[in-house]
Amino acid sequence: MNADVSSSGPPLVELKGISKRYGDLLANDGIGLSIEPGEIHALLGENGAGKSTLVKILYGVIEPSAGEIRWEGRPVSIGSPVEARALGLGMVFQHFSLFDELTVAENIAVALSGDWSLSTVRAKLGEISRTYGLALDADRAVWTLSAGERQRIEIVRCLLQKPRLLILDEPTSVLTPQEAEHLFGTLERLSAEGCSILYISHKLEEVRRLCRRATILRAGRVVATIDPRASSAREIAALMVGNEVGEVRTDAPQRIQGEMLRVANLSLPPAGLHGQALRNIDLVARAGEVVGIAGVAGNGQSELFAALSGERLADRADAIVIAGKPSGTLGIDARRRLGAAFVPEERLGHAAAPTHRLSENTLISHAASEVSRSGFILLNAAKRVARSIVQGFDVRTPEGDPQARKLSGGNLQKFVIGREIIRRPKLLIVDQPTWGVDAGAARLIRQALVDLARDGSAVVVVSQDLDELFEVADRMAVIHQGSLSPLRPIGEWTREAVGLEMLGVAQAPGATHAV
Repeated sequence: MNADVSSSGPPLVELKGISKRYGDLLANDGIGLSIEPGEIHALLGENGAGKSTLVKILYGVIEPSAGEIRWEGRPVSIGSPVEARALGLGMVFQHFSLFDELTVAENIAVALSGDWSLSTVRAKLGEISRTYGLALDADRAVWTLSAGERQRIEIVRCLLQKPRLLILDEPTSVLTPQEAEHLFGTLERLSAEGCSILYISHKLEEVRRLCRRATILRAGRVVATIDPRASSAREIAALMVGNEVGEVRTDAPQRIQGEMLRVANLSLPPAGLHGQALRNIDLVARAGEVVGIAGVAGNGQSELFAALSGERLADRADAIVIAGKPSGTLGIDARRRLGAAFVPEERLGHAAAPTHRLSENTLISHAASEVSRSGFILLNAAKRVARSIVQGFDVRTPEGDPQARKLSGGNLQKFVIGREIIRRPKLLIVDQPTWGVDAGAARLIRQALVDLARDGSAVVVVSQDLDELFEVADRMAVIHQGSLSPLRPIGEWTREAVGLEMLGVAQAPGATHAV
């Protein structure tokens, strides 16, 4: 399956037969890819498909085991990111590399090669900001900026070096819908000026909107090069994973029952120097429903999860009520005994102990149940629980009872969520349930969350992924700078309305809210 983009000359960059081997693992296997001048080209694939390895080769971070890179038709060797930038490549990574205590101008200056004074950086920053609509205050400290503003710093740093190829890794993962649209406009202007863009994203509708060609990797190989505009998102996802990815079944709840969670006027100070305070949070989750909490990273999601799970305690017991019991001053174990379960954002190191086996990791949530007795661990029982999770949630393991760190991100996430769901909790609170997992695993996880709710549990999903929340949530609220908007039925929300709430823009008077 091929898509053609016409060009009168050679591609700007062409990868020919690129392979990378790590022992017995062939991460890239004879990959071919070309990007034309001014083209916005998507690189797609599920986790482990080889995208990161390929981009690191292109950007000079690692060397290929075989193959050739051609730049404007001539072979080149890219031995480091410095050489890549000198050639004309710029990269904006998914995770920002910024110093919180420094100003915008200082963060840009430290990343530039050569002799750049702060006055020169400020002048160039102003010029690029005006040209591309990337508004930034050169003298503001980075810790005061939103995620969207931080991303602009990374883009401006690249543009100051006048790249001819800009690589973007999951660029909208921390943006509001409005900020994402603004970014698309910037990218289209850069493309019109002749700058090529390699766009890596799991958000397939964005790819269909922006790109004329997409190269799809699976198991280290190119399986297709397509025009994404001619295929549906589901068809593209099927190419990525090798089979059709079904939709999540989200029948309306048959019966909403009693409250499993009530949060009333919860306020907490920041946990650290640049942490986010929680301000007068009110929230209700009832048996039988999925409640979604949307928001841009850094606006209090992690702090809210810590407060709900008992990692941080409230100053009043009645600030958080779980299954009818005032719980604001209770710790995690006490809340678990009330029937609550929790899945934090960081799966390795927080949700699971990396060097412990899966059976041992069941103890994190099952310690008071069938896997221990009188303080003694029942190893055979723990292994049975682990096996039931592996089988029930399609967790693919390299051996029978491996260490948690040996699982891929998606498989570990399935295990962690399965470990909590198998307990049949009255209340499940999960933070970023499908962050960084492939389409197949994401569908399984989302379906499991909906099924748990329909079986009579209350489920609270904290997520930056609006597609996810619109797919699974029955009601939704938005958190911004530590304040939570009123809950509304999902049908009353639009993407524009969610984006405005994410930006802290008040809704028009008369908007209806469900309590």
